[in-house]
Amino acid sequence: MRSRWERLGLRARVTFIFAFGGLLLSIVLSLTTLTFTRQNLLDQRDDTAFASFTSNGLDVQAQLTEDADQEAIDAIIESLSTSRGAFPLLRVDDIWTGRNSTRFDTDGVPDSLLSLVEADNAAAMRTTIDGVPAIISGIRLTNSSRDADYYEALFLDDVEDTLSSIGVVLVAASFATTLLAAALGAWAAGRALSPVGDVRRVAASLAAGELDTRLQAPADADLASLAASFNGMAQSLEDRIERDARFASEVSHELRSPLMTLSASVEVLNNNRDSMPERGQQALGLLNDDIQRFTQLVEDLLEISRFDVGTASLQSQPLHFVEFVRQAVTHSTRPDSLVVATPDVGDLVVSADKRRLAQVIANLIENADKYGSGGIEVQISTYGEAAILAIEDEGPGVAEAEREIIFDRFSRGSSGGRRGYDTGSGLGLSLVAEHVGLHGGRIWVEDRLDGNRGARFVITLPIGDPVGEDFE
Repeated sequence: MRSRWERLGLRARVTFIFAFGGLLLSIVLSLTTLTFTRQNLLDQRDDTAFASFTSNGLDVQAQLTEDADQEAIDAIIESLSTSRGAFPLLRVDDIWTGRNSTRFDTDGVPDSLLSLVEADNAAAMRTTIDGVPAIISGIRLTNSSRDADYYEALFLDDVEDTLSSIGVVLVAASFATTLLAAALGAWAAGRALSPVGDVRRVAASLAAGELDTRLQAPADADLASLAASFNGMAQSLEDRIERDARFASEVSHELRSPLMTLSASVEVLNNNRDSMPERGQQALGLLNDDIQRFTQLVEDLLEISRFDVGTASLQSQPLHFVEFVRQAVTHSTRPDSLVVATPDVGDLVVSADKRRLAQVIANLIENADKYGSGGIEVQISTYGEAAILAIEDEGPGVAEAEREIIFDRFSRGSSGGRRGYDTGSGLGLSLVAEHVGLHGGRIWVEDRLDGNRGARFVITLPIGDPVGEDFE
């Protein structure tokens, strides 16, 4: 139960508590109001019933003579002045006479009240007659020359109707109070959680790489310390990342000099390769491969460090998209890759950084050649205000769980860690994502559209000047 309550969220819980409090308060007030109102109404009706009963009892006692016949008794009953809902009933000897026998007759008088009256006691009690609440009063007419009792019933159906109407009003008021309390709770929760929302947005900006994002100092003194602590943490994080980025950049720069020396030395060895024994030639070949990988790694680290320290910028120029892609494919590791353009592309011109876009195409083709198999197809099309570049291979494809992480730095997918298998440094696709993002585009990987085995890397680039926004 506690976990369900916590899963509701703080805003929902605050709103629920306010609504429940409003409902509980309205119920208490409604019951209190209804109880006091009912008691007051019943007290008033008791007073009314007693006053009417006393006056009519005296009139009956004065008018009932020894020689009064039934007609005279009927006249006495009809002459009585009663309030609305009151009905008189007179017993003379063994004859009962009432004004409306269908509403109140001898069957409506409780036996306990009959016993009290017969014992010369004036009494009144609340009871129900045919399901309708009523007050019945009775008295023995001792001063009369006849054996007579007088009873009077005052029906309380108007009181019940009044209480029912008040109950409906109170229920409606309780419902409105609950809604108002819920609205007040939602407003209060929104106000209380507004700083949390600001923290969430700033944290999301920091996670997206906008390391200079900070919280605005609130006027609330209690929240000012939280904002100051959060901004201090963000500043420390920014400083740490900048230090790491500068360190990687400086290390990469420092590695270039010994790397050039190694490359020059290996080149000298390559010139004398034929004079070396077979095992020496094999060792030299392995050294050549490792130095090439080392050189590529250093170049990639230098490029990555430019993004980290914020010095990466576009040198945009208009490019004939289809022709540029054809030329980039020709100079790639798989110049035999098929380039297909849809008719709507035509003479499409995009504004892009020639070097970065060429590296994007080269890296994707190299990736398809390394991890795929069979032919590689490069597809060019447009969608709305975006140019679409897709590269398909005939390899095993990319698993759903790896389609996001393969664009992370040093991620080499499920093939990473296989000894003796050239999986690269894991920076190629990361650089592709950085270059595409710098152009304001997007990149993702999916299954081939024709349903065949293989992976399909898709790039969207804005048609026109890059603005650094995502294109869906």
